[in-house]
Amino acid sequence: MGVRHLLWVVVAVSWVLHSQEDLICNSSDSKALLDLMSSFKLLVNGCGLNASANCCDWPGVVCNSSSFLGLSDHPSSSGRVVELVLTSKKLAGNLSDSLGKLDQLRYLNLSRNLLKSTLPESLFHLPNLQVLDLSYNKFSGPVPRGANLPSLRVFDISENSFSGSLPVRICVNSTGIQVLNLAVNHFSDVIPPGFGSCSSLRNLSLATNSLTGGISEDIFTLGQLVQLRLQENSFSGPLGLRIGNLTELVWLDMSTNGFSGSIPDVFQKMKKLQYFIAHNNCFTGPIPSSLSNLPSLRVLNLNNNSLTGKIGLNCSATSSLVSLDLGSNNFRGPFPEDLPNCWQLQSVNLARNKFTTPIPQSFKNFSSLVYLSISNSNLWNLSSALGILQHCNNLTVLVLTRNYFDEELPGDASLTFLKLKVLIIANSRLRGSMPQWVRGCTRLQLLDLSWNRLGGTISSWIGDFQSLFYLDLSNNSFVGEIPKQITRLHGLIHRNMSMVEPLPDFPLFMKRNVSQRGLQYNKVTSFQPTVDLGHNFLNGSIWPEFGNLKHFHVLDLSHNFLSGSIPDSLSRITSLETLDLSYNNLSGTIPSSLVHLNFLSKFSVAYNNLSGPIPNGGQFLTFPYSSFEGTKLCGGHCSPCPGSRSHPGSAEHSQNHYGSAVHAMGDRNLGMTIGLTFGMAIGIALGATRTGDSCLRVIMRFCNHIKSC
Repeated sequence: MGVRHLLWVVVAVSWVLHSQEDLICNSSDSKALLDLMSSFKLLVNGCGLNASANCCDWPGVVCNSSSFLGLSDHPSSSGRVVELVLTSKKLAGNLSDSLGKLDQLRYLNLSRNLLKSTLPESLFHLPNLQVLDLSYNKFSGPVPRGANLPSLRVFDISENSFSGSLPVRICVNSTGIQVLNLAVNHFSDVIPPGFGSCSSLRNLSLATNSLTGGISEDIFTLGQLVQLRLQENSFSGPLGLRIGNLTELVWLDMSTNGFSGSIPDVFQKMKKLQYFIAHNNCFTGPIPSSLSNLPSLRVLNLNNNSLTGKIGLNCSATSSLVSLDLGSNNFRGPFPEDLPNCWQLQSVNLARNKFTTPIPQSFKNFSSLVYLSISNSNLWNLSSALGILQHCNNLTVLVLTRNYFDEELPGDASLTFLKLKVLIIANSRLRGSMPQWVRGCTRLQLLDLSWNRLGGTISSWIGDFQSLFYLDLSNNSFVGEIPKQITRLHGLIHRNMSMVEPLPDFPLFMKRNVSQRGLQYNKVTSFQPTVDLGHNFLNGSIWPEFGNLKHFHVLDLSHNFLSGSIPDSLSRITSLETLDLSYNNLSGTIPSSLVHLNFLSKFSVAYNNLSGPIPNGGQFLTFPYSSFEGTKLCGGHCSPCPGSRSHPGSAEHSQNHYGSAVHAMGDRNLGMTIGLTFGMAIGIALGATRTGDSCLRVIMRFCNHIKSC
């Protein structure tokens, strides 16, 4: 009997129980429930001393007559508590030992509360208990060893802080248990023997603990097992051939462990396996033939291992495959041409491998493809790749980062991507200007062309996108003014579009650069609404209309040549978390209204021509001196403003005295300082990796700030 079927049985039994009328709560059960409620710091409305005297009327309590239970010949005598459901009630405190007196209890659900401490021994001696759910609480300590729950079918204590060895002894007297969920706790050490006694077990989850060693041999004897979740532990060693004995498995997740050696070629026995998730391990060798030919397989994730050879997936056999993730391995050889024949395949990640051929022409027929990442895969000929991929009419997410080095970004206006919502071609040193074909991607939500060598002006049509909420054009060579149309991005004004959601574990990255891989997010909604135009050659002023973009979190205009004042209207961006305007030619003061940006956590106006007092209050009390250095601002961590007072000997006075001394020294040695610094700037520029742009950028910035001295 499956988990879903079991729950329907519980619901049906509950309906029958609720249909019993005129039940008077058994006195023993009533006392036990009162003791239980008194142990909670927050009572449930309608329960406890001030509630009805009949506990069968309490919320979450279901009674049944003694006759129904076979305990009495008089149906109207008394009701016995058989079901107690107090989930998501914000209950705090400990569990009372009186629970053990509810000897007719069949269903106990106290999940998603704030209960803590250890579990009472009496809870594990309820002869009729079938379902015990204590998940999502704060229980700790070991699970009592002397469990005797002969009727138990579901045991869920996940998302707590239990520790010690796994409570395998629960299988000794609970041989009919079908669901055993011990995930997200602090269980440690190796898996002790004992799980083999749970011969009816269908769902076993040991995920997210601190377990070590290999998989216990008696787990391989669980012939009825449908789901086995071992992810996020410290298991090690080979997987072993006996995994093939689990012929009923549908879901096998062993990701984020230290399993090593080759993946055993035993999957021909596992004819029902649909999900094999083994990313972030140390597996070596090729993909076994039995796995690459498994007809039932829907999700295959072997990301971040050390697998080798060429990718040889038999799509005529794996016709059910929906998601394929082979990224971050050591695969070499031709780009797999057969993938379009996997006619249900939607998500493909082949990033961070080394292919010897470009994207093949067969991908023109890849009609099911929705998500594709082939970043950092040694690919070339971007024009050809885009010409092929435009025929994938359902393509929604395209990630081509760190490929096609020093190629021209094609401007062919005939390219059409009808459904594209995410386009990332970053870190590739592409040349050219904003291509016209991007304008045709009217559904774009996320556009990242950062860390390239794109130049010219930023096209005004960038503001025509109705759903764009993440725009990163940073670290390029764009010139001219910021197009005012950016301040009309509908997705940042209203933020009410429906979001694309990649399949589980599809890799998307935020804020890459030449030295770091960046942060990985597996959902587009994890990206903060952003406009990042930093590290370009943009000039002109900051449009006051930026204040209309009420729903974005990051505005980065740093390292440009922007001038004028900081608009007071920026204070209207109430969700703003990062505002970086550093290394520009901005003048005037910091608007005092910016203190009302309550979520602002990163702020910098360093190295501008700003002067006057730093706003006093709000988040400005938390920003360091580096946020304001290289300016003529006063107050805060900087020099005191004229007319302000500081006591001799105070930290502020000492810092100000030191700053004044340095400033005086700078005045006396201005000529020498300019000469030395200019020489250092040239030296740094000549040693930069991106010599052409970096050299020019450093010299121009230095000259720009010398003029403001």
